[in-house]
Amino acid sequence: MANPSILILPGDGIGPEVMAEVRKIIDWFGAKRGLNFDVSEDLIGGAAYDAHGVPLTDEALAKAQAVDAVLLGAVGGPKYDNLDFALKPERGLLRIRKEMDLFSNLRPAQCFDALADFSSLKRDVVAGLDIMIVRELTSGVYFGEPRGIFTEGNERVGINTQRYTESEIARVARSAFELAKRRNNKVCSMEKANVMESGILWREVVQKVHDEEYPEVELSHMYADAGAMQLCRWPKQFDVIVTDNLFGDILSDCAAMLTGSLGMLPSASLGAPMANGRPKALYEPVHGSAPDIAGQGKANPIACILSFAMALRYSFDQGTEADRLEGAIEAVLASGLRTADLMGPEGGKPVSTSEMGDAVVKALDASLA
Repeated sequence: MANPSILILPGDGIGPEVMAEVRKIIDWFGAKRGLNFDVSEDLIGGAAYDAHGVPLTDEALAKAQAVDAVLLGAVGGPKYDNLDFALKPERGLLRIRKEMDLFSNLRPAQCFDALADFSSLKRDVVAGLDIMIVRELTSGVYFGEPRGIFTEGNERVGINTQRYTESEIARVARSAFELAKRRNNKVCSMEKANVMESGILWREVVQKVHDEEYPEVELSHMYADAGAMQLCRWPKQFDVIVTDNLFGDILSDCAAMLTGSLGMLPSASLGAPMANGRPKALYEPVHGSAPDIAGQGKANPIACILSFAMALRYSFDQGTEADRLEGAIEAVLASGLRTADLMGPEGGKPVSTSEMGDAVVKALDASLA
């Protein structure tokens, strides 16, 4: 059988640096665990604009549609701020998500024990935190029509439309319930049904999917603003949170900082199954392109490495190997090695981007002893 295929899109800023460390991990699994991948590479974001005049070429998109999984670094940077909106690096990312129909965005917020003191919240609030936010990714206010900036009378008005169909809500709800069955069997759905008709429909459809298909999963509903408060008050009350595109964008970043650093957080964007049974999938770290530190060896590659761990789990059915990789990262952090973003009051041994990647490889070797 052919090896599973991966397309790497390093992107901009620190994207190429952190992705280089992922390549080390991919190579290790091939050499030491017999998990070989056919890896190709292309451009996205500002790098694609510089080379081709667009943030994502049709050819790169076709490659993404054909592979088993896409690994993406980051896009954007100040040098592209004055481009037309349609040519900005972020439009390449939105296009690939939309064209691949990656409707379910998985954003884990996991607090490693060695980093519990890095959160702005107290240790007992975040220690052992392990929640998953499932964000609908291809509809809602970011894609709804009409949209734009228009002139009404003597002033301009900006319009974005929050729009959801029943089927769009139902499929992301199923994604959340399926995840919950593999975790702690508990889902909290968040919307604003008190002031938004789309929120009323969201709550009704999620409840219907639950009652008809997943009655064994515990389901609760919460207004999104109350959910943001509860994430800061006692986040460990949650297991899986499912929410729409706009609220998911906000809530997942809120949950991300509970763990202390964006440099630690991966994500997965999943779509419908392909002919081989694997879902359409794109994996990327939550952090941005961080152009202020690009090329300096300061970037934390762990979020990007953990994104590959998610690929092992959700695209390649290698949950045991994903656990191995996550355990190696836990061991490295427990040893006191720290990239610049993880240097706290208690100190630690500072390491570069490449040194952190090498340390994870060494910990993977130790896992085989």
